[in-house]
Amino acid sequence: MANFFTPDDPLDKIIAKTFPEKKIEKTEHILTGWTNIVIEVTTNDGAYFFRFPRNPFWSKMIVKDATVCNFVDGKTSFYTPQMELHYDDKKRPYSVHKKIEGYTLGDRIYHLSHTALTGAAYDVAKFIKELSGIDLRGAPEKVKYPLSEFLHELDYEHYTKHIDADHEYIKETELQNLVHGDLNLGNILLDKNDKVIGVIDFCFAGTGNPNMDVARMVSRPVPEEFEKVFLAQFADEAEEVDRMKLAWKHIDAGYADHIRTNFPEINLNQL
Repeated sequence: MANFFTPDDPLDKIIAKTFPEKKIEKTEHILTGWTNIVIEVTTNDGAYFFRFPRNPFWSKMIVKDATVCNFVDGKTSFYTPQMELHYDDKKRPYSVHKKIEGYTLGDRIYHLSHTALTGAAYDVAKFIKELSGIDLRGAPEKVKYPLSEFLHELDYEHYTKHIDADHEYIKETELQNLVHGDLNLGNILLDKNDKVIGVIDFCFAGTGNPNMDVARMVSRPVPEEFEKVFLAQFADEAEEVDRMKLAWKHIDAGYADHIRTNFPEINLNQL
């Protein structure tokens, strides 16, 4: 029996069963979700995001995502989702969390004032440092899943073609700090005043080298001013960050190839 979801599944019925006491006013599929089928659900009690894993690999990882989100909740200066993990009648996992009103950094980064742009750079650096400083003693084992193992499994068991992601270097430089693993513009939230208020999507999270988060942040295009201010906070690790940045570019290339082959309906404009 499959432990993942497809668009042909009765997702609206699953959503309604999850929210028996809420009035569902609108549902909207988010076409940038590649690890999961993402649906924004507007109710009389606010908006929520439902995430339904697309294959067995992401079914396993969505359980980790929920575990990490709930572990880090309240341990940084930034909002992180309070994630509920559910299972449908076929014992397939899916997650739900309430939407925080605002915008992604990706939506706004090329429209920010100089003050807001530099402020965002400082805040993202602050988040990386706070996250990597969390004490992992007593943390659930899923929180301690090494990022290097995740990326290796993603490559060799999920992608159609293997990617040149420098797995050996990622492994040999790995530390035991908590890392987000997919810190990109789409996972950073701003409020209506363009202030960074939160970080979402901990599906890649685990233990590793914080410089992997630094490199991930600038592995996709960002304004030169943002990159300069952001990387200045990690100037002593510049050589390591550059090599990890190249690894992330290869990972994105593998991801894009996989999505174009298997899920052509997904929007890849974020790359």
